[in-house]
Amino acid sequence: MSDQMCNGSSITEFLLLAFADIRELQLLYFWLFLGIYLAALLGNGLIITAIACDHHLHTPMYFFLLNLSLLDLGSISTTLPKAMDNSLWDNRDISYVGYVAQVFLIVFLISAEFYLLTIMSYDRYVAICNSLHYGTLLGNRACVHMAAGAWGTGLLNSLLHTANIFSMPFWQGNAVDHFFCEIPLILKLSFSHSFLREVGLLMVSVCFTLGCFVFIVVSYVQIFRAVLRIPSEQRRHKAFSTCLPHLAVVSLFISTGTFAYLKPPSTSSPSLDLVVSFLYSVLPPAVNPLIYSMRNQEFKETLKKLIQSALS
Repeated sequence: MSDQMCNGSSITEFLLLAFADIRELQLLYFWLFLGIYLAALLGNGLIITAIACDHHLHTPMYFFLLNLSLLDLGSISTTLPKAMDNSLWDNRDISYVGYVAQVFLIVFLISAEFYLLTIMSYDRYVAICNSLHYGTLLGNRACVHMAAGAWGTGLLNSLLHTANIFSMPFWQGNAVDHFFCEIPLILKLSFSHSFLREVGLLMVSVCFTLGCFVFIVVSYVQIFRAVLRIPSEQRRHKAFSTCLPHLAVVSLFISTGTFAYLKPPSTSSPSLDLVVSFLYSVLPPAVNPLIYSMRNQEFKETLKKLIQSALS
């Protein structure tokens, strides 16, 4: 690494952390990543196609699920192809422009996904606890506005963080101990007035995230109280079947992300950080379609018709 690059005046590329130094392991990781990526593309693609093609699925719940699948496709496509490229060609570098784009897209897509999951918890709350007003509270225009709000808030959050981060000089070099670009690791490369401003922005984001988390928890407390009061076992089962997939997705997203950022420093190591970040950035987009299709009979029937139509 050149002195010019070290003093932060003209960095043209960054170095990502490799999953392995042994060539055989690198190729193994490439095939593993390729399998996960293809599974995510297939699963989320089927969800988007099924919802778009079947008018019976043109409801608020499936409209938000379609948006979730689009965000999942975007987030996994932002991180995994570059990891596959690096593993296949034994490469670590990413261009400055590519690094900026990856930071922007990761913050945008993950932020928008969390806000959308919060909206989806509100959808389930209204459907079960206030079902008589469901059509009024979640009409077509309201759903579009809420989804646009999730995407727009994620975009604004990403613009603020990205613009501030890349106004900073990177005095500590260009090596990032990760397989993709994360804000905390970028901050280790710099310290300036912009650094303190970024910490402030992060605290605002954390507070907003905690507010969404509290909203989700309160919504599901109310949902479970309402479901347990339903006298019919069949209706209780149907209510749970519409809520549990979303709750499972939220739990997976929050638990992996929380562990990645709040694990004890004593347990931190580059290899563990690599695995944990892989879990929260790659696992949810790949597993979400499976979670939603397992307990949703209506959606499984639509998929079956779609596959039969394609094969016939």
